[in-house]
Amino acid sequence: MHQLTLAEIARGLADKKFSSEELTRALLARINQLDPQINSFISVTEELAISQARAADARRAAGENGALLGAPIGHKDLFCTQGIRTSCGSKMLDNFKAPYDATVVSKLAEAGTVTLGKTNMDEFAMGSANESSYYGAVKNPWNLEHVPGGSSGGSAAAVAARLLPAATATDTGGSIRQPAALTSLTGLKPTYGRVSRWGMIAYASSLDQGGPLARTAEDCALMLQGMAGFDPKDSTSIDEPVPDYSASLNASLQGLRIGLPKEYFGAGLDPRIADLVQASVKELEKLGAVVKEISLPNMQHAIPAYYVIAPAEASSNLSRFDGVRFGYRCENPVDLTDLYKRSRGEGFGAEVQRRIMVGAYALSAGYYDAYYLQAQKIRRLIKNDFMAAFNDVDVILGPTTPNLAWKIGAKNNDPVAEYLEDVYTITANLAGLPGLSMPAGFVDGLPVGVQLLAPYFHEGRLLNVAHRYQQVTDWHTRVPNGF
Repeated sequence: MHQLTLAEIARGLADKKFSSEELTRALLARINQLDPQINSFISVTEELAISQARAADARRAAGENGALLGAPIGHKDLFCTQGIRTSCGSKMLDNFKAPYDATVVSKLAEAGTVTLGKTNMDEFAMGSANESSYYGAVKNPWNLEHVPGGSSGGSAAAVAARLLPAATATDTGGSIRQPAALTSLTGLKPTYGRVSRWGMIAYASSLDQGGPLARTAEDCALMLQGMAGFDPKDSTSIDEPVPDYSASLNASLQGLRIGLPKEYFGAGLDPRIADLVQASVKELEKLGAVVKEISLPNMQHAIPAYYVIAPAEASSNLSRFDGVRFGYRCENPVDLTDLYKRSRGEGFGAEVQRRIMVGAYALSAGYYDAYYLQAQKIRRLIKNDFMAAFNDVDVILGPTTPNLAWKIGAKNNDPVAEYLEDVYTITANLAGLPGLSMPAGFVDGLPVGVQLLAPYFHEGRLLNVAHRYQQVTDWHTRVPNGF
């Protein structure tokens, strides 16, 4: 049963081939057996999962038949879950049990999903490798010596290892798409505001967006259907009707205009990845798509702009973790200043401290105009580039990552080298655009992903292109050895 996709699970439950409780118990046993190899879970919620599975079976017996009813999933451990530890991968929140459910969690629960547990992640979603977690690094199921990508690496590794069919994730600068690429999954970052951020512990509020990680575009469509929608509790949520994402999956690609930015294929891209990207373009051309070269001239400024804006917002958001109200508190503080300093110094890891300091510096009185304000101007130029490009093309295609998954520890002493792995993904976050990564092949046994970007609220178009591609390729069906 662990090899079934979400769509196959929905059909199996509807046909009474198995119950949600049977499936849930099988996957919980698999997690207990295999997860010690990859460390993809922080918390396994066995009692909750079985009770939710029984409730889902009862709802089906009463005549309900929703696509997600009884489907087991996991939640990235920054979505608040009532009564369950929500740690953000940090010592700071190791003892924090959320008093409420995030909107994403409650919406998926209403749809009937079964929560198997909370997945491991880079601390406060800061990282591209899933090595900064207080609970230890997550390992890539395709090669246990390599990273799965971050910050949603726990969700990605768990789905890739067939411990569960799908999981929630978040994307601030590529943290859904990059781990999807490095673990041979389909990952979707929706338009900013499409999925509620209420109850999702913030890293950078103007960039963070929740979305699904699954094996296929079809499964991502089912997950997004359950997650998307306006939320009056989230001031950044957009009141836009939610379409039926599954309805357009099989639409023809005849005449679809695909743009290939020339900036994507310069120095820094592994030529073997470039070859697989071009191979995916040829497959889409066979399906009727038309390809043309485009330009995104301000892409070169994206990384410096992002690594000013994101840390600036992080320094503000993480100021609430001070040892006073909730979370980690140092022992025997001598005064309030000592309480603040030691609680934050002991509770936050090195990467989080680095980004807080960079952000505080960028926002300080003497440097706000020189750094933060300039970065916001570059952000607008990047958005303008995309708006101009989408006048000529329907989607933009390119590599998701410039390199293959690297060995655990290989970039620990060079954080900038790790930041550069986000070069193709962060522009979508700066502009607020939807983006998707889909499996496109392997190099030396390690997965490669191709990224698709579309105009605002055109997630259905991304899912359609990925689904049609997955009908003529089998990369998404490959399984890591041992799993």
